[in-house]
Amino acid sequence: MKKKAIVLSITGASGVIYGIRLTEVLLQSNHTVYLIISKWAKRIIKEEAGLNLEKDPAASLKKHFKNSNNLIILNDDDLSEAPASGSSGIKDMVIIPCSMGTMGRIAAGISSSLIERTADVILKERGTLIIVPRETPLNRLHIENMLRLADAGACILPATPAFYHSPSSIRDIIDFVVGKVMDMLEIEHKLFRRWRGV
Repeated sequence: MKKKAIVLSITGASGVIYGIRLTEVLLQSNHTVYLIISKWAKRIIKEEAGLNLEKDPAASLKKHFKNSNNLIILNDDDLSEAPASGSSGIKDMVIIPCSMGTMGRIAAGISSSLIERTADVILKERGTLIIVPRETPLNRLHIENMLRLADAGACILPATPAFYHSPSSIRDIIDFVVGKVMDMLEIEHKLFRRWRGV
């Protein structure tokens, strides 16, 4: 399997465990992960995952992920990083979870952070942009922003687990969503049992 370089962004929405788990799975498969965590996501990661990224995020993340050799941690405030340019050659990005604010700014073409700029670059370079919104219920603006991004070439993949594979733990539920992202990235995995018919 060809190894990929993937930008993975975690924004300030509940469900950061999806982003943490996807990072873990990609690193275990020896893909290169450019990880960008927004300011608000750091606070939510502390609340939901017990991981403190306030003082030294790079050291904390390298310690958290067992296989961190291919982990490159980027600063969301630094628009000079490689993924901010189409000439970087990076073609895949996942925003998981994606807050409605981040989604709205990307849909409007605003690039005030590295996450937003990278998403803009991926779209203009005709790469793969996967957005995993984590919000419910949705208002009309949320839906219109999803439609605008889908029309621009993004894949909208809501954090909506299935239950036909008989999950027995929270990890099984998380892995279903992460596995669907892996499918869109065209990366083989065994995170859930596939439907084979009745």
